[in-house]
Amino acid sequence: MKRSALLLLGGCAMALLAGCNSPQPTASETTTTTKLQCPIPPIVDGKFTPEVMWAMGRLTGYAPSADGKLLAYTVTRYDVKENKGWSDLFLKNLEDGTIKQLTDFNAQVYNIEWRGNDKLLFASSHEGTPQIYSIKTDGTALTRLSDVETGIDGFRVSPDGAQIAYISTIPIIPQVKDNYPDLDKSTGKIYDDLMYRHWDVWDDGSRSHVFVASFANEKVGNGKDLLEGEPYHSPLRPFGGIEEIGWSADGTLLAYTSKKLTGKASAFSTDSDIYLYNLATNETRNITEGNLGYDRCPVFSPDGKYIVYTSMERGGFEADHERLMLYDLAANTKRQLCPAFDYSAASMVWMPQSDGFYFVSGVRGTFQLYKLMLAEEMPQALTTGLKDYHSVSLAGDYLFGDVVSMVSPAEVYRVTLADGKQEKVTEINDNILSQLKMPEVRERWTKTTDGQQMLTWVVLPPNFDSTKSYPTLLFCEGGPQSPLTQFWSFRWNLSLMASQGYIVVAPNRRGVLTFGQKWTDDISKHHGTQEMRDLLAAIDDMAKEPWVDQNRLGAIGASYGGYTVNWLAGNHNKRFKAFISHCGIFHSEMEFYTTEEMFFDEWEMGGKPWEKNNPVAQASFNQSPHKFVEKWDTPIMIIHGGHDFRIPYTQGMAAFNAAQIMGVPSRFLFFPDETHWVLKPQNGLLWQREFFRWLDTYLKK
Repeated sequence: MKRSALLLLGGCAMALLAGCNSPQPTASETTTTTKLQCPIPPIVDGKFTPEVMWAMGRLTGYAPSADGKLLAYTVTRYDVKENKGWSDLFLKNLEDGTIKQLTDFNAQVYNIEWRGNDKLLFASSHEGTPQIYSIKTDGTALTRLSDVETGIDGFRVSPDGAQIAYISTIPIIPQVKDNYPDLDKSTGKIYDDLMYRHWDVWDDGSRSHVFVASFANEKVGNGKDLLEGEPYHSPLRPFGGIEEIGWSADGTLLAYTSKKLTGKASAFSTDSDIYLYNLATNETRNITEGNLGYDRCPVFSPDGKYIVYTSMERGGFEADHERLMLYDLAANTKRQLCPAFDYSAASMVWMPQSDGFYFVSGVRGTFQLYKLMLAEEMPQALTTGLKDYHSVSLAGDYLFGDVVSMVSPAEVYRVTLADGKQEKVTEINDNILSQLKMPEVRERWTKTTDGQQMLTWVVLPPNFDSTKSYPTLLFCEGGPQSPLTQFWSFRWNLSLMASQGYIVVAPNRRGVLTFGQKWTDDISKHHGTQEMRDLLAAIDDMAKEPWVDQNRLGAIGASYGGYTVNWLAGNHNKRFKAFISHCGIFHSEMEFYTTEEMFFDEWEMGGKPWEKNNPVAQASFNQSPHKFVEKWDTPIMIIHGGHDFRIPYTQGMAAFNAAQIMGVPSRFLFFPDETHWVLKPQNGLLWQREFFRWLDTYLKK
């Protein structure tokens, strides 16, 4: 159920959008090309609405120049009327504030890299199959650099500029049409092992592989497949990207991440490893062999002595502590850095002298930037505040990162190393946010039933009036081990909910990340127990406030949050008046039999459903929401996607059917072409409209 995209990682408003026109630059902007941008729908009394949210641009990538004076970044926008999106490349001069739009392709643009201070490389699909292009910083000299038949999913140029590594998805395993050429119109699929589908795709025999090619004269030469003939992915699917590939400083070594397992072995394992490829000898070796958990994201030190990477120790557990590991290339040894730091790390970037590095970590409810010197035992926090940093880059005397909060979508921030000053340097949505009255976010610490202190985010409606009484939503986090920090979502947007007149209560219940590994571990093999008591303790605590209407409480959630809502529907003791469950488990045993990453359920449930002598597993499966369906008596809306293979849509059907048979007011919102997420523009807007129509019906009228 886990793995939410932090930067899933754009939008435009629906019927209001008869067409698109040029954007209106802010006072500090200048543009050099015409950009199609859907207009902002009318904003009445500063109200944040789904239509306004879909008009916002979405930061999808950024890269500062080496001296930190220029910033290239990509913004994705969607036209709901056309039901599609595009992204474009922009360049901002951070000294004079001017902005240039460098592309206008009406296609996807991604993976930015600098070449000197006057040229940018990027990938784009504007000519069909994605390829690599270069463009001057003045917007001239657009040049295609690659001609890879299967396309470029991502790339990274070696530090010396002589070689390039790129990712391409290629056919590996023969399919029906290969074995039976006369049945070329057959849609049948044949499988003899597990992992025949993953998250949102059926296995079609293709694999993402890493290629190395010459980059002489900035042209991509013939690529060498580093996993030639191997039925494995690199990077890891579906969430891995170019961050799982790293070049040595001299360009002689390439490190990549792969889980070299297939079928049942892959379905029950998280054993990915980091492989080191020597360009001179064509030899590959596994530098993390023996560790059974995820090893990912290798980053070479500038002096060529070390690789820092992240590693989970426990095999089969996808939410283990993501440790910082240091590999010594000369000694062929590795050790854990700052072992007393009980929080996970990501997005490492070395200091120029190789004596330390910067990284991102989530600690007690927010993601911040940290630095760690190799000679020190503990990292130092560099940033603070009610915001989340998702990545970090070093350029000149600055760190750069993409930052979100519950009241602001992603923008690029710059942190001055000398004094720690944090400065927002992009204005992607300033023109919209300046017209909105946004909610207020408060921290509240709740005492749990076992005496712990739990952080709960409370999001109050704009113009909050403590003399009034508001309908209130309990937000149930997914995962079950996801972070509940200062996130911004274009679907589960807490500010949007509050702007419709709801108080939103979001507890960091047992199992969420950023509160130490024990807090995270406490949910595994204990679903339906203390985490539910944590949630109920939070809403009961909030219900004591005079401005919370305890007769108009609702509970909402997706994935594990959907499981939570389904469970609460049979165990809430009349607290709630409405529920919304998105892609939630209803029948735990059937979900075990039909999901794809089998390691997840085996770890979380403590075993398999047929292990009748396994008390841990039996206790877990006995908390299945369907066990309590006879007590369902509260209106519930069920949402599911037809291409959700993590939690198959039959779980949503079963929950809806049960509610209907029980005579419980219920609605089924089904998207045949969506996955665990709802990504298509018109589907996304329909989701929002139905979400609030259901809640308003039972909590407002």
